[in-house]
Amino acid sequence: MIGDRWGVTDEEVARAFPCDAVVPDPVLQAWRGVTVHAPAGRVWSWIGQIRLAPYSYDWIDNAGRRSPDRLSDLPAPVVGEHFTAVAGRPQGRILSVVPDQQLTAQIMGAVMSYVLVPIDGSTRLLLKVVMARGRLIAPLVSVGDLVMARRQLLNLKGLAEAGTARV
Repeated sequence: MIGDRWGVTDEEVARAFPCDAVVPDPVLQAWRGVTVHAPAGRVWSWIGQIRLAPYSYDWIDNAGRRSPDRLSDLPAPVVGEHFTAVAGRPQGRILSVVPDQQLTAQIMGAVMSYVLVPIDGSTRLLLKVVMARGRLIAPLVSVGDLVMARRQLLNLKGLAEAGTARV
């Protein structure tokens, strides 16, 4: 499908992601990945921060509000909690969490897993998005997600690598 891969290897696409168990027969599968030159624990802190804002193009998906560029003192994410906030309003739901390893959530008909893979002091931050319905719109969703998820992963990468600096 157009726009279904960005920044991932064939081996990463072939691996099992937690979202696969939630949506075993998806009409959409999309993979994204980026290498973050920071340890998994630091990257994980920013994944937990997604509960405050989307971290992609704020003018599109956060009603122009800027995503925080400093870590907040948030408790660890838990199953059942909201996944993110758009313009300060809670959206989606966290489905599973393994600290420093993965967070899986559901939002707007999609299920996504953020997976952290430590590699020699760096971290591969992988994202897989699946949808069970919407075969006709899946190509559009895939391209739209490519644009937004790419920006989100690059923002999270920059924040984790620089500490408090914003990309």
